[in-house]
Amino acid sequence: MKITLPERGLEALFGPYDQNIKHLESLLSVRVGARGGELTVEGDEADVAVVERILKDYSQLFAEGRAPSDAELRSAFKQIAEDRTATLRELFTTQKRINPTGRKPVTARSPNQRRYIEAIESHDIVFGIGPAGTGKTFLAVAMAVQFLMAKQVNRIILARPAVEAGEKLGFLPGDLQDKVDPYLRPLYDSLFDLVDFERVTRFLEKRVIEVAPLAFMRGRTLADAFIILDEAQNTTSEQMKMFLTRIGFGSKAVITGDVTQIDLPSGRKSGLVEAQRIVRGIEGISFIEFNEQDVVRHHLVQMIIKAYDEHNRKINL
Repeated sequence: MKITLPERGLEALFGPYDQNIKHLESLLSVRVGARGGELTVEGDEADVAVVERILKDYSQLFAEGRAPSDAELRSAFKQIAEDRTATLRELFTTQKRINPTGRKPVTARSPNQRRYIEAIESHDIVFGIGPAGTGKTFLAVAMAVQFLMAKQVNRIILARPAVEAGEKLGFLPGDLQDKVDPYLRPLYDSLFDLVDFERVTRFLEKRVIEVAPLAFMRGRTLADAFIILDEAQNTTSEQMKMFLTRIGFGSKAVITGDVTQIDLPSGRKSGLVEAQRIVRGIEGISFIEFNEQDVVRHHLVQMIIKAYDEHNRKINL
């Protein structure tokens, strides 16, 4: 298969030190070469067909003046390798870009992330379950900000169970908010990544955005709100039921968690694990399950998660 591209198009496709093409070759059993402006692809027939489609789409996108970044290209190659029904054109022209404040555009970087965003748009309750680094919380916060800016909800509620992760912190100084803030810091981090500091501060002061421990949800009915429950694997059965029954008219809820990192005291059931059995199948509720292929942190994180999974499987044999 041969495709011709202008020199600038080839440079952008290959990336610095050919990193983009090397990444594509590592994902698929192919070898991509270039001579002049002409590309050649060798390898497994099925993989060559996928790469041929990618390169044809890239050629058309480049001719139209579209210039995806190196990171966007590598992310798209990864998604297509995992889901061969996806196309480069589809990913760069029809994929939803979350950009609620103009500060930091966000897009799905794996097929499961794409399904997660679509599920949040079309369902009132979504469970995002999977390992650390798969974007569960960040994408949920991005969608919450998008809904708020579009006036589809009036406020955002971010909640987390205040459970210590395998260590005893002992006495924490300060008032109640000072004591619970360390548990809620990851939610603040996601907010500040997406929205400028002054606007977040203003929203927090006006209670347009509320970040609170899960226990503070008891007795409330939350209408016209986007509610996120993070680290849900550390809820008890009673807490999960309490949270799910807080949801009022016009609200959306996203529950995120990693069932391999439960920090509850021995003998306590995880509300997230139980909810998977009890509410799965109810119309209006969606479950999206992530795996190590969805990890978007340092590449070693994906390998670490896979190593732990293999270790746990051997133990349970």
